[in-house]
Amino acid sequence: MTAVSYRLQGEVAVLAIANPPVNALSLPVRTGLMEGLRRAAGDDAVEAVVLTGSGGVFSSGADINEIASGAALTPPTLRDLQETMEASRKPLVAAIDGIAFGGGFEIALTCHWRVGSSSARVGLPEVKLGLLPGAGGTQRFTRLAGPAAALEAITSGAPIAASRALELHLLDAIGDDPLAAAIELARAALHERRPLRVTSEIGEHLPEGTAELFADFRRRIAAKARGQLAPARIIDSIEVACTRPREEAFRLERQYFLECRDSPQRKALTHVFFAEREARRIPGLPPDTEPLPIRTAAVIGAGTMGGGIAMSFANAGIPVALLEVSSEALERGLEVIRRNYAASVARGSLTQARAAQTLALIRGVSDYQALGDADIVVEAVFESLALKREVFARLDAVAAAHTVLATNTSTLDIDAIAASTHRPAQVVGTHFFSPANVMKLLENVRGRQTSARTIATVMALGKTLGKIPVLAGNCDGFIGNRMLMFYGSEAEFLLEEGATPEQIDRVMEGFGFAMGPLAVRDLAGNDVGFLIRKGRTLPADERWSPILERIVAAGRLGQKTGKGFYRYEGRTRSVDPEVTALIEGVSRELGVRRRAIPDEEILERLLHPLVNEGARILEEGIAIRASDIDVVYVYGYGFPAWRGGPMFWAEQAGLTRVVETMRRLAPTHGARWGPAALLERLAREGSGFGSVRSPAGGPRHG
Repeated sequence: MTAVSYRLQGEVAVLAIANPPVNALSLPVRTGLMEGLRRAAGDDAVEAVVLTGSGGVFSSGADINEIASGAALTPPTLRDLQETMEASRKPLVAAIDGIAFGGGFEIALTCHWRVGSSSARVGLPEVKLGLLPGAGGTQRFTRLAGPAAALEAITSGAPIAASRALELHLLDAIGDDPLAAAIELARAALHERRPLRVTSEIGEHLPEGTAELFADFRRRIAAKARGQLAPARIIDSIEVACTRPREEAFRLERQYFLECRDSPQRKALTHVFFAEREARRIPGLPPDTEPLPIRTAAVIGAGTMGGGIAMSFANAGIPVALLEVSSEALERGLEVIRRNYAASVARGSLTQARAAQTLALIRGVSDYQALGDADIVVEAVFESLALKREVFARLDAVAAAHTVLATNTSTLDIDAIAASTHRPAQVVGTHFFSPANVMKLLENVRGRQTSARTIATVMALGKTLGKIPVLAGNCDGFIGNRMLMFYGSEAEFLLEEGATPEQIDRVMEGFGFAMGPLAVRDLAGNDVGFLIRKGRTLPADERWSPILERIVAAGRLGQKTGKGFYRYEGRTRSVDPEVTALIEGVSRELGVRRRAIPDEEILERLLHPLVNEGARILEEGIAIRASDIDVVYVYGYGFPAWRGGPMFWAEQAGLTRVVETMRRLAPTHGARWGPAALLERLAREGSGFGSVRSPAGGPRHG
């Protein structure tokens, strides 16, 4: 099958990309397009050309593997195609159905006109891979839509609906049948002798106030894009589209693209891109395993988590029953949901009609009998094993025989919960992250008896709900929270030794986290963290720092009380001398001599224990792949995606450094802090985590 088909429809040549499933612009496609363009140019019977895609998709853009390998630069490149297109003396029209993203949209932008279906989406998402559009995307988009729209769209990489693209002049028309409409537009251009619109030559004058626009946008995006190269270069590229001659602007865009392509950030983000997709592949599942169709759902518990989970189902179009045995608690939960949707409408991210339609899918109930027709029930009650076992025993009695029973626990034993039912094969962990209707990660957890179909069901459910699912085995804290304990504990040990809360948070925010560990504690509530800690028993050779307990005892619960590790005015934090005195008092009591701690030591002592525990999780079979751990930390815990996740980052920095850090910590922190056997072996061999594969769902540990 040819990668680009060529056919005549009267005097119009139709070139259709055929590279399923998403019509990526791999070398055979680029070659086929070039051959088709030259054939049409040389045929006197052809008066116009329409570019389209087969299978309801225009093109998803460049082949990611080719970008990583450098094969995207094999002729004909996108820029070669664009030169041929711009030299055409025959009208070129793009017929966009489905999606036109990245290089696909850059090809469409090079056409003289563009027609889209009403459901089409266009955009330049390269920033998500640490890149900027390298084939004139920033230039042509800016010349058509203006710099303000270009800045918002290209630095976010968000898709643009057809109706909005029409408003921005990125599309020239919308039609129910975009191919027919594009052919009609091409014929109209011929009949009316319209001048060919070469998009690279449109709107070259600097709009009034542009200098202020760019300065303001850089200030606004500074925190969001902290440390990232691609957003900064995208802004630069859009600015030169407005301020430099055409040839120079295109040359600079290419220069910025190559800088991004060759950067460690691009490599890290490409790793995350492939890691997300690999996480969906579960070794050992029979290939014919079919997930249970989820047509109706139920959630038990109308608190923050339960309400957010219910919204996730409703947002995906799935009717959901939200259960609370207390009518007052149920009404409070429903009111929070109503306010959340109202806030989305006020922001303009949701229409009133869509909000009402989605809200109607959530019904409050107070009787377990009302859950009998649900295909899946997600329990989201207080984190107590006894309470969850009681809930599952009641569920077992009322749920339909086929129903999947899921628990939203973040740490508890899935097998112990499953043992309270007569259907352990249908019990599984579905660990949502707060706020559940916003956060992308879904950490699914299988127990010893969880069936293949149940696993397939919750992995497919993640995709249905717009989440990124990862499968974990059953242990205390699973993947993410098990690792997090070491991160939080080490932050307090650093405080004892001489670091300050503001230094620790500054270092981690400088690394790329949105918030440092102590600011996060204040946001979540220091009492919450302390209660979780009280429920855990440490090995005899380990200890908790008393700092958190003292902070809570002083009433410093965090933002909700206006003071925690910091003092707060609203959400603005400031250093509090009382906290400094409290920490120094702990150091004196413990006989710890305080010292100045270098920033690099703080970074390594916080992150290396994460990596070390990740290695243990991998060797125990709790995680299937190291890249799954990276996905968990990027999407659930705020690890900067442009660093690639903790395991990838450690490989790039050197695993021997992690081993050295853990050897230093073990004598004072306890045997568990010593380097993992897998980590030592990989460091000794000079190899990486990519060679390690483990079947998830091993025995419970800890």
